[in-house]
Amino acid sequence: MTLHETDRRADPRPSGGRGDDTPPSPPPSRRRRFRPGALLLFVITALLAALWLLPLAWAFLTSVKPEAETTAIPLRWFPTEFTLDAYRTVLDGGHFWLWLFNSLLTATVVTVLVVVLCTMAAYGFSRTDFPGKRALFAITLVGIMVPPQVLIVPLFDQMVLLNMVDTYWGIILPQIVTPAMVFILKKFFDGIPRELEEAALMDGARRWRIYWQIILPLSRPVIAAVAIFTFITTWNNFLWPFIVSTDPQFMTLPVGLAAIESGYGLRFARVMASAVLAGLPLLVLFVLFQRQVVRGVAHTGLSGQ
Repeated sequence: MTLHETDRRADPRPSGGRGDDTPPSPPPSRRRRFRPGALLLFVITALLAALWLLPLAWAFLTSVKPEAETTAIPLRWFPTEFTLDAYRTVLDGGHFWLWLFNSLLTATVVTVLVVVLCTMAAYGFSRTDFPGKRALFAITLVGIMVPPQVLIVPLFDQMVLLNMVDTYWGIILPQIVTPAMVFILKKFFDGIPRELEEAALMDGARRWRIYWQIILPLSRPVIAAVAIFTFITTWNNFLWPFIVSTDPQFMTLPVGLAAIESGYGLRFARVMASAVLAGLPLLVLFVLFQRQVVRGVAHTGLSGQ
């Protein structure tokens, strides 16, 4: 056997003329298959998004037009001259900042009270047994089916009796009764394993500690969704604050803007500017907490769980 043949047997590298430094050949690329269904779904989604954004774009572009161009024929999408006169008029011509504070105050207080009271009620329905539980829960479900407009007259009579007309509590208290949120939270609490609660009871934990340290931390997604939906609903609520508040010092933003819009007449730039200003805080809220909203909806009864 020659020396050359001995080196060939001792070398474990495969023959082919390539050394160790030669990179391996890349795997063959896979071409994405064209799926007509995915393309159709994308087109439909884009069209729906455009239909949803068109009114918002029209409101903003109208708000930055000179007042004379808002009623010009033919109508134009883009103004010939961008101006913020409508925003200056809305901000300086009324109690805008006071109404903004009233909306923030009432929406925040309502949200906090709804989260606290509804989580406690849902925990009671889900984890405890007491006489009349089924009947009380059935009444709660019936409350979901009662239109809020039916309760306006008795609620207003009650506020007059309690001397709460033109007060913050008169706006807040009737809005904290939300049977739908109790139902959503109760369905979520039913899905939490009872073994965790039983282990805590064996360790000597009380009901309040279980509720505060076990149930609430595990329910953060649904609580975040309930809080955000409650805040948005309270912020946009027009009918009840309009009825119970006649003093401009206690008006919320939707009520106050509607009051000053009635004085604008056909001044569409100011009307659109007030609408943009009223919706801007909600847009910022959704952008900041959209992940919590999606996670909350995915974990509530709305997703079939």
